[in-house]
Amino acid sequence: MTPSGSEAPQGAGTALVSVATAGGSTALLTDHYELTMLAAALRSGVADRPATFEVFTRRLPPGRRYGVVAGVDRFVEALDRFRFGADELGWLDRQRVVDAATLEWLERYRFGGTVHAYGEGELHGAGSPIVTVEASFGEAVLLETLALSILNHDSAIAAAAARIAAAAGDRPVIEMGTRRTDPEAAVAAARVAYLTGFTATSNLEAGRRHGIPTTGTAAHAFTLAHASERDAFAAQIATLGTGTTLLVDTYDVGGGIRTAVEVAGRGLGAVRIDSGDLADEAVAARALLDRLGATATRVVITGDLDDRSLRALRDAPADAYGVGTNVVTGLGAPSAGFVYKLVSLGVGEGGQQAVAKLSPGKATVGGRKQAWRVAAGGASVHDLVGPAGASPPVPGRPLLRRVVDAGDVVDAPTVEEARAWHAGVRAELPAGVELGLRRW
Repeated sequence: MTPSGSEAPQGAGTALVSVATAGGSTALLTDHYELTMLAAALRSGVADRPATFEVFTRRLPPGRRYGVVAGVDRFVEALDRFRFGADELGWLDRQRVVDAATLEWLERYRFGGTVHAYGEGELHGAGSPIVTVEASFGEAVLLETLALSILNHDSAIAAAAARIAAAAGDRPVIEMGTRRTDPEAAVAAARVAYLTGFTATSNLEAGRRHGIPTTGTAAHAFTLAHASERDAFAAQIATLGTGTTLLVDTYDVGGGIRTAVEVAGRGLGAVRIDSGDLADEAVAARALLDRLGATATRVVITGDLDDRSLRALRDAPADAYGVGTNVVTGLGAPSAGFVYKLVSLGVGEGGQQAVAKLSPGKATVGGRKQAWRVAAGGASVHDLVGPAGASPPVPGRPLLRRVVDAGDVVDAPTVEEARAWHAGVRAELPAGVELGLRRW
C-alpha cells in the first residue's frame, strides 16, 4: 500500500495497550509539577485560556534518516481514562500536592479538546509537529507527561524495529524481547514491532490484545532438563510435530543438527542457532542440512541481533531471524526525544497569540502548524511545515489528521491498517534519502 490520499486509514479501532494496572485511571501517571502548574494557573486565571501544545523532536538520534510515529493510539486510549476518581483525589489530598480548589477542578476533569496527529506508523523528521493538542491551558498542560511517556517509548521502539525489518529484507523477523523489559512495555513493543514490519512475536498477551501472530518452541533449559539432546528433541517432536523448530546449539551445532534430522526426519521444519559466529554457523548448518537431505529445513538465527548484524548476515543462508534486546531496550532504541511545548495561547475574544521559547539550544517556533509530505522527483523528501489554515506553496500530502474531536475519539486505525500504512510511507522514501523539514 502506498499512501495516495490525504488521510491515513481510519478504522473502528482495536484493543489497545493498558498503561495503568487493570485498565484503571491514568491520571497519576504524570509528574508532580503538572498539577502544581495547574493549581497556579487556576489562581492566575490562565487555566481557562485556549491553548495549543505541539509534540516534536529537536533532533533525530545519530545515524537515523527518519523517525517513526507510534503510540498515538495508546495516548488516545490513555487520555480517555485520564480521570481523577476518589482514590486519586484522596491521595493527592493526603499528600497535599494541590489545594482544595484544584482538587474540586480535577474531580470534574474530562478532556474536551481536540487532538491532531501524524498517522500511526508515519515517518517524521526533526521538528515535525507529530501531535497537536488544543484545549484550555488547564486541560492541555496536564497531558504533557502522559503524552511524552507513551510517544517517546513507542516511537523509539518503532524506529529501531523499522531499521531491523529493513535490514532483514524479505526474511521474516520475530520479536522476542519480552524478558528484557517491563511486562506492559513488552506488549507495547511487540505491537509496535509488528506495525513496523516484524512478522510475529513471542508475547502471548500481544497476540491476545492485538491479533499479532505468536510463535515459540523451546529454550536451552528444555534440552538440559532431559537425559540427552535426543530425548529432548523426541519429546518436542512428539508434542509439536516435525514442523517445529529445534534449538540445536546447546552442546554442539553440528551434532545437534544431525540428531535433529535423525529424530524428526528430512521434513524437520527448522533449526535455531543462538550462539557462535552466526554467519559461519548459518553457512555450515545449511550445508549440513543439505547433505542430510533436509533441504527444506529452514535455518533460524537469534542472539543479540540488531540492524547492523542483520546487514552482515545478508549473504548468509538464514531463513528467518529472532530479535529481542536490541528492539525493546535503549541498546537499539534510543529515545525519540519528543517534547511537548506550548505554541499559542488565547488572547481577547477568540484570538490566539503565538508563543515561543528563546532559550539557546531549545528555542521553539510559535503558532499552531500544519504539515505536508513533499517529494521532489524522488531525490528529496521532506515535511513542509507552515501556519495552520494556510495553503502550502507546493502540493503535498497532509500529515496531521484529527484523532480526537471535542474529547471524543474519531480515528482509531487497527494495527493491521497501521502496519499497511507504515509499509506504504516507508516505500515513499528512497534508499539513502534523509527525511528533512522545511518551513515557510
